[in-house]
Amino acid sequence: MRKVVLAVSLASVFAFTSCKEKASSKIQTANVAQAAERDEAAKAVPVMTFEKAEHDFGTIEQGTPQETAFKFTNTGNAPLIITDAKSSCGCTVPNPPKDPIAPGESSELLVKFNGSGQNQVTKTITVTANTAKGSEVLRIKAFVNPKGAAPLGPVK
Repeated sequence: MRKVVLAVSLASVFAFTSCKEKASSKIQTANVAQAAERDEAAKAVPVMTFEKAEHDFGTIEQGTPQETAFKFTNTGNAPLIITDAKSSCGCTVPNPPKDPIAPGESSELLVKFNGSGQNQVTKTITVTANTAKGSEVLRIKAFVNPKGAAPLGPVK
C-alpha cells in the first residue's frame, strides 16, 4: 500500500511541475501589456453631477404645463451615455440628450410636466446611464390648485 501511495505522489508531483513549466512558457509580454491597458480602460467611468436633484414649480393651476431643465456635468473620466429616462407617470416627460457627453462637459435634461393632479404632487424621473451607479433619480413637485378655484397653496 505504501508503494502505491508513494508512486501516486511522485506521479502527481511530476504532472503538476511539468504543467507549470508549460503554462509559464506560453505567457507573452504583449498579451500582459494589452490586458493591463484593458483593465485601466475599464476603470474609466463617467459620473453625472447634477446642479440640483429636485425642482419645485411652486403653486400652479391645474392643467398648466410646466417645464424645467436639470443641468449636469460629466465629472468622470469617460464619455457619459444616457440610455433611458423614465418618469413615474405619463404626465411627466423627460427629454435627455441623445449624444454622449465628454468628460468635463455639461448638458441638460429637459422635463415637461402637464400640470395634472391636485394638491401636493411629486413625480420622479429615473435616468439610466453608463455610470458606476447605473441610474440617478430626479424629482419635480408642485402644489396644484383645481382649475377655476381660488388660489390656496401650501400653508407656510
